[in-house]
Formats: sequence, C-alpha cells, structure tokens
Amino acid sequence: MSPATILMVDDHPLLRKGLTQLIELEDDLEVIGEASNGEDAIRLAVELEPDLISLDLNMQGMDGLQTLKAMRDQGVDARIIMLTVSDSDEDVVEAIRLGADGYLLKDMEPEDIIARLREAVLGKMVMSPKLTEILATALRRPQRQTNRAIASLTSRELEILKLIAKGLSNKLIARELDISDGTVKVHVKHLLKKLDLRSRVEAAVWMVNQQGKNE
Repeated sequence: MSPATILMVDDHPLLRKGLTQLIELEDDLEVIGEASNGEDAIRLAVELEPDLISLDLNMQGMDGLQTLKAMRDQGVDARIIMLTVSDSDEDVVEAIRLGADGYLLKDMEPEDIIARLREAVLGKMVMSPKLTEILATALRRPQRQTNRAIASLTSRELEILKLIAKGLSNKLIARELDISDGTVKVHVKHLLKKLDLRSRVEAAVWMVNQQGKNE
C-alpha cells in the first residue's frame, strides 16, 4: 500500500523539520507538503489533496481556526488534526466545532504524536488525554434533554452514533454495517441535527460522555 500523505502546517520551521524527519522514518506515512501560514496551507490542501493535515493553532496572519474553517468551506475533506501548545477550553471546543478530527498538544512525546497521526489516518478521533474531559464537560447537556435527544434517533442512527463514538470513520462504519458510504453520511447528517451537534468528533465525545453516565 502507498503511504498516507501528510501536509504539515506550522510557522515554526524547527518543529516542521523535526516532525518531518520523524515521519520520514515511517514506511506508511509521507510528508508531501509544508506551509508556514494559513494562506499557503489552504492552497496546498486544495492542490495536493493530502490524506491528513497537521495544523498549528497560533500562526501569524490567519490563525489555525480561521485556516481550518476556510479549508472546510472550500471542501477540503482531509483529516485535519490541530497540533498546538494551547490547551484552552475555548480553542479545543471551537476547533472541534469547526470540523477538526482531533486535537494534540505539542508537549506529547514525539513518538506518541506519530502514533496519533497514524490513528487519525485510519479514521479515528485523536485527542491528547487531558483534553477529552475538557471537551466532554463543554458538551454536557441536561439529562432530561439528553434522554429526549437519544429517543429521537432511529435504531440505525443510534447504531451509527455508537460506532462514531468508537472512533470509526464513515468508510469503516459502512463496511461494518454493510451499507454505502453515502447512506452513512445521510444518517450522520440527520443525527447531528437531532442532537444539535456540529461535527462527528463532537458527537463521539458526547456519546462517550453519555455512556459513561449510564455505567
């Protein structure tokens, strides 16, 4: 199999170089482009169509959140993982709301970052461990509203939501349930609307949080 392609976006050349050198040691990952600002990142994301984009939050000019939103608005469907020093509640929640597929902190061990990027390529949601609780807290709803929201889902939508909570991508869910990718997308769109959530990752953390309350 050909390696998964990565676009590295960060305004610190040393970090880009260091991560790129680490990734070059991996047979299944390949950096195909680098950008130091949001404008170049958007252009390269559209031109190169990478499998994964590693995106810094704090950059000169367009910041990471603005860049993320612009990429999604332009139809970039790569997995996008925020890689930053910021563990601010607001930044974490806003990144997920805007369509990020994960949020990693730069203080993680380099080999752990590589391992998480590999998981992201496979379609899994990736978060630095200490951020999961931040996101879960931000997404909590009153229990009565929660019960009503879950009750509004069809059995198929609930089934798909549980698989999203396990970190499965649409492609993997389609394979698991023996239905088409398109059918999964329609169900995901409906369940997000019913639950008043804006992204798959938000839905995953929300569902994990509900399951934790019921254990």
